[in-house]
Amino acid sequence: MDEIKIITPEELQKKLVAGEKLELVDVREDEEVAEGMIPGAKHIRMGDIPANLDYFDKNKEYIFICRSSRRSENVCLYLQDQGYKVRNMIGGMMNWSGETK
Repeated sequence: MDEIKIITPEELQKKLVAGEKLELVDVREDEEVAEGMIPGAKHIRMGDIPANLDYFDKNKEYIFICRSSRRSENVCLYLQDQGYKVRNMIGGMMNWSGETK
């Protein structure tokens, strides 16, 4: 099995500031997302990922986000096994210092 690619919160913030078009997916629960989400991120709870596979495009890379990066890593492993391009934001929202909405 291939290792999951990662991105740090700092790297992600630089890409967003530079105006890069990124596919961000926040896999936290509703009450966690209510406390703030990275602008532009799509909210799909971890448990809802299998039912939402039609949202994902195998030609795009998706960056997955959760609170600490454990759940997003599990989602990355699952989707990578399905043939999707994924990246995990390590440290999760606990290490995000950028803007939230």
